[in-house]
Amino acid sequence: MKNNPDVYLLYEYMDKVPFTVRIKVQLDSSVNADKLTKAAQEAITRYPYFSVQAALDQGENYILKHNGNPISVLPEKDERIVLGSEEVNGHLFSITYRDDCIWFNFSHSLCGATGGLFWVKTTLYQYMIKQYGEITPPNDIKLVGSPVPDDETAFPDADKLPDDEPLTRYNGGDSNLTLGRFLKYLLNPFAKDNYYYQIEIPTKDFMAYAADIDGSPNTVLSAVMFKVVSQIVKEKKDTHISVRVAADYRSDIGAALSYRDFVRFIHIKYDWNMKDESIAKLNMRARGAIISQNQPELSYERFKKLEKVHNGIDQQPDLKSKKSFASKNSTFRSDPRDNCTISYVGKIEWGDMQQHIKNIYTITDGDLMLEVNALQDHFCITFQLINKDRRPLDVFCEILDHEKIPYTVSGQYTRYMPRIKLPHK
Repeated sequence: MKNNPDVYLLYEYMDKVPFTVRIKVQLDSSVNADKLTKAAQEAITRYPYFSVQAALDQGENYILKHNGNPISVLPEKDERIVLGSEEVNGHLFSITYRDDCIWFNFSHSLCGATGGLFWVKTTLYQYMIKQYGEITPPNDIKLVGSPVPDDETAFPDADKLPDDEPLTRYNGGDSNLTLGRFLKYLLNPFAKDNYYYQIEIPTKDFMAYAADIDGSPNTVLSAVMFKVVSQIVKEKKDTHISVRVAADYRSDIGAALSYRDFVRFIHIKYDWNMKDESIAKLNMRARGAIISQNQPELSYERFKKLEKVHNGIDQQPDLKSKKSFASKNSTFRSDPRDNCTISYVGKIEWGDMQQHIKNIYTITDGDLMLEVNALQDHFCITFQLINKDRRPLDVFCEILDHEKIPYTVSGQYTRYMPRIKLPHK
């Protein structure tokens, strides 16, 4: 592949769906702007693949050029920041802050939450040793000045992966029961904001509950979200409800240390006649679906499809054609349509840094979407909705109450997902 694989999601950029990510970290004291600015400049030196800006070459391909400008550290405002703009020195990564919170903003094209957390962790460590004094870093931190190993930046060769057929495939098909919510948002020219709520669930209680029903955070939340959707949409004949769970497949394709976003989705089909089943039984259905789709052959297939799309984009004659091809052949848009999404990055090691971290929330695009992070003593769930109707959240909380799972929930926040300013001919 002739071009940097980090550019290809940029071709799918849309103003209302910009493919950006925010990671919000709440600390135990107000942010010191000067120390955060210094920490940010130090930390970004460890990530040369993030110190870039987008450009166009003569063939109208997006490319990423080294960006030696300082990474921007700006006060958080109630508006969208524009990555790639002069305001952020052309970077596709930027940091904002307010009170005791720091937002790490970045383009999803270069990485997802897993790769972004590498950068977050290093930046927070550099900040904390300035703010709080020496602390013991987590074992897996990428320290400033440490070398970047080849495995961190290598991109697998699709031709070297097996072509074996998977044992089973998901054949549930699309569920369009919630499509109207999303189309209404896209077609409304004034709909520029969407919303989220912060939910905390004590780790001890949640994991004890999951263990009692032989589940995991993903399977429990899948069961709960099926219950939510079954109560907020009308039952229709010959339809079903589908929950999707993000699955990191880096290890399957030999890229376990990669910063890139190698994610495919596992789909869990629930029929309407299951809506009165217990969470325990629905959890087992989710577990079975995850086991049946957790096959490396499906990961090989996904990656080969991804590289085929990349090659197809490269073959288009101009930027307009490349963007059109990328949109029509998107691996994400060609997935079966689901009604809600759960994305859990797994337990992250923070070491002694955790004593200064009160909460960490990942904020993305999506409707009826849960982004899940785990700290030592509690889970941080971002419950994301595309409009101000909080009934789905209320139903979610009612189910937690019924299952005697303790939680706290915040008021409504606006996401303010960053836009991206891209070069044009």
